[in-house]
Amino acid sequence: MDRRHKIYNWLRDNTFKVDITIMVAVFLLTGPVYLIADRPGYFLLSTAMVVPLAWRRTEPVRAAAVIVLACLVQWSLGLEPLAGLVAVPIIIYAVAAYGPAWASRTVLGLGLVGGVMLTSRNFSGTAETGVLGMTISAVYTVLIWMLVLFSWTLGDLTRIRRLQLQTLADRARRLETEQQQERSLAAADERAHIAREMHDIVAHSLSVIITQADGGRYAAAVEPEAATRALSTIAATGRTSLAEMRRLLGVLRSDDPATTRPLPGLDDLDELFLGLRATGLRLRFSKQGQPRRTLPAGAELTAYRVFQEGLTNVLKHAGPDAEARASLTWTARGLELEIHDDGRGAAADAPESPGNGLRGMAERVTLYDGTLAAGPAPGGGFHVSAFIPYTEA
Repeated sequence: MDRRHKIYNWLRDNTFKVDITIMVAVFLLTGPVYLIADRPGYFLLSTAMVVPLAWRRTEPVRAAAVIVLACLVQWSLGLEPLAGLVAVPIIIYAVAAYGPAWASRTVLGLGLVGGVMLTSRNFSGTAETGVLGMTISAVYTVLIWMLVLFSWTLGDLTRIRRLQLQTLADRARRLETEQQQERSLAAADERAHIAREMHDIVAHSLSVIITQADGGRYAAAVEPEAATRALSTIAATGRTSLAEMRRLLGVLRSDDPATTRPLPGLDDLDELFLGLRATGLRLRFSKQGQPRRTLPAGAELTAYRVFQEGLTNVLKHAGPDAEARASLTWTARGLELEIHDDGRGAAADAPESPGNGLRGMAERVTLYDGTLAAGPAPGGGFHVSAFIPYTEA
């Protein structure tokens, strides 16, 4: 099978060499006989019919024109049929298979007319021989027409198959291009996902570290133990953030296997709240209801990031002695999240509270057909609420 494929591929990629070989073979069968019979004119005319076969696929229209001209010269001179006429069905096939549509129809018509012209010389002047001559000429004409139609039909079928193969090849190239584009889009989406994750990690971690550093600096002179606790929190937060950043960036390194540890979800909220309370944030958390079905891992990560971003904003903007309340409620439609603080909210001295972090949260929630609302609470402070519906099958 491999050998046949190699032969087929070589024949397909070397059309001119193949056509020259066929032309030489036909020439050796039709030309030398006239040299032996000492008929140089016949030899030249037969050669003029055969030699253009070397260009039957590369230049089918021009090759057909030369052969048609040679046939007309033979007919006009009243010569007997030449051996080179074997090139006629071959060129009809070639033009039908590889030439333009108008040329294909033209050679079909010329072939049918040429059959009549070739046999018309068999008519005789007497009645008896005239009837016999007409009968013989009709039979010859039908046979020639059958040969012409067979050659043209075979060439037309070859054209159809060639166009189908070309269509399949073009479709394969388009599919390959589309797959490449899909891979590029997937890579871009993954980079955007990593960028969002990096923003959440860096924003949360740096906020905790800055808050603890400021608190530890003020407490160092009065309560050294508080400064020590603040430094411990800074170190733990930095190590955790560094590990998570390495895990995210690991997917960008093809030579280093990335860890398979999953991204945080709802089961990791207790650890998140514990770290925030360690920074001095007063936080109350309540959980109500039971899930009707499991949320996708991406939706759970989104819920985790909403709590992380919202409570980090409390830590950054609510001011000292602020208290935060967070709740997680499972309903019949999905998951409701709320974060409320009694601090400064979106006051003038906290201009960054509705910044990029909240927009990022809104984008995440929207990806799962959810909604998010954030703004100053009526009684003071700042309020964030989000809803993530179940993903129905």
